[in-house]
Amino acid sequence: MQPVTIYAAAAALAGALVALGIYHAAVVRPAMARMRGLLELHDGLIGGGAGAAGRLGAIEDDQRNAKDTAQQIATRVDELEALAGADISRAGFVRYDAFADSETGLSYALALLNRRGDGVVLTSIYSRAETRTFGKPVESFKPTVHASDEELEAIERARSSKP
Repeated sequence: MQPVTIYAAAAALAGALVALGIYHAAVVRPAMARMRGLLELHDGLIGGGAGAAGRLGAIEDDQRNAKDTAQQIATRVDELEALAGADISRAGFVRYDAFADSETGLSYALALLNRRGDGVVLTSIYSRAETRTFGKPVESFKPTVHASDEELEAIERARSSKP
């Protein structure tokens, strides 16, 4: 071999070693430090290090509290749904002339119902001599006794209204 090629090969090897040293310092050493930290954390959790029991206990407490809170929320939602089912959330109103000679439009039918269609329809019939008011029960959007056309229309308007 020629002496020049040995020197060139030695110089190339020295350059490769320098590049390898730079790569080690920039990439490998920080990665190894992160791995060492993770390994210590793992060993602390698995091996029962000083802080492991406290950390795991806090996680268990948080999970237990979350379950209790979720149960309280579920109970409250059930209560509110039951209340919402019974509230008067639908209303229908119809004005009309009960008698041909009055022409005032002061008679009316008012349906007050919950989401299930249960409630009452109130009717007020106006005449010049007197005013009469009636109430009729409603179940599932149907009157339980005979109802006038105006009362049926008020019930239908209540059914169509948004709760």
